[in-house]
Amino acid sequence: MTQQHQGCPFHSATSQRKALKPGDTPTGRVTKRESIWRIGSLAAAKDVLLARHETIQAGFTAEYIPRDAFRSHPILISDGPQHDEQRRKVARFFAPRIVATRYGTLMETVVDKILDEAKRTGTITIDKVALYYTVEVTASIVGLTHAKVPALARRLEKFFRQPPLDRSKPRLGRTNRQWMAAAANGLGPLVGLFVFDVLPAVRSRTKNPRQDVISHLIEQDSNLADILVECVTYGTAGMVTTREFITMACWHLLDNDELRQRYVAAEEDERLGILAEIIRLEPPVGHLYRRVTDNITVTDDDESYELSPGELVDLDIRQTNADPDAFADDPLQLRPGRDRAKGVQDVGLSFGFGAHGCPGQPLALRETDALLHRLLSLEVAKRTEPTISWDDLIEGYKVRGLTLDVR
Repeated sequence: MTQQHQGCPFHSATSQRKALKPGDTPTGRVTKRESIWRIGSLAAAKDVLLARHETIQAGFTAEYIPRDAFRSHPILISDGPQHDEQRRKVARFFAPRIVATRYGTLMETVVDKILDEAKRTGTITIDKVALYYTVEVTASIVGLTHAKVPALARRLEKFFRQPPLDRSKPRLGRTNRQWMAAAANGLGPLVGLFVFDVLPAVRSRTKNPRQDVISHLIEQDSNLADILVECVTYGTAGMVTTREFITMACWHLLDNDELRQRYVAAEEDERLGILAEIIRLEPPVGHLYRRVTDNITVTDDDESYELSPGELVDLDIRQTNADPDAFADDPLQLRPGRDRAKGVQDVGLSFGFGAHGCPGQPLALRETDALLHRLLSLEVAKRTEPTISWDDLIEGYKVRGLTLDVR
């Protein structure tokens, strides 16, 4: 499922990216091969994401999730007014003010434990501590607080041990045996999550509601299947992508002493801007997919392209985030505070866009900052270089083995 190589694979005058996927060289801004469109233009990608009634979610194997089991479609696979209503109601849990006030103390407490242990042992492996850190924070927001964090983390992590897939082929290019393996690999963690985490949380919050996502879902009369899938969505999104970004951002800051010093000395807004520039270059989810359901037109450089029903659209986020029309002046260089085109976010499309934007953006950046700012303020030095591999399911990088000495 993954390809792996040692250390930073790509240093040149033209790029400061550390995660360069083998064979993933852009070939054009808007191209079509058979019935698949690949879009690397940020403006054209936004056209697709804004086509609310002409496309549906096709990433994360969403088209293969049985929808009949749900009273209301989970936010991951819903579209249209239902999606908008769901998103509006959960947005309050991830608003910047709520993240700073309600979860700021939690983050500080968890970071205290991480750094105390690092000082005691004299070493820290970033991806390992980031796993438990992100799970503990996300579990509190979602309401999965009945099991110990390491056990919950193991269940969520096992969920991603899946066979390879190819979205250009029927049935994702998997054989019957691979589909059976996918079901088996996913079913065990899913049953464990339901029995040990979701069911106790639902029982508890039915009697005593709290300010968390599960209590909100109970209030919306969601059934257990709805709640389980939402917990998987928020749990894995909060754990997997943020975990990878924390490790990647730490790697960048360690390898750029000037940027690290600037980051450590900066106020919060500037620090978040630095992290935004890193995640623009290194989006944890490198591709988003939409299935066309009605004719739509996208435009790039005054040229129009007609997309037809049934066609798959691959939004190459790694390419859109380096679009020179959106980010002028060497877009593959890491330059916090850089100029960008009107209407373009500093993170590019790393968190999606519009109604399909990730509501967890404020949480992910502040959570990363809460750990890295305090860690990199210490006297730390890199002990081992990390390795990078690639996950087909989320179309993102996995960074492992970045270990630091803590003096």
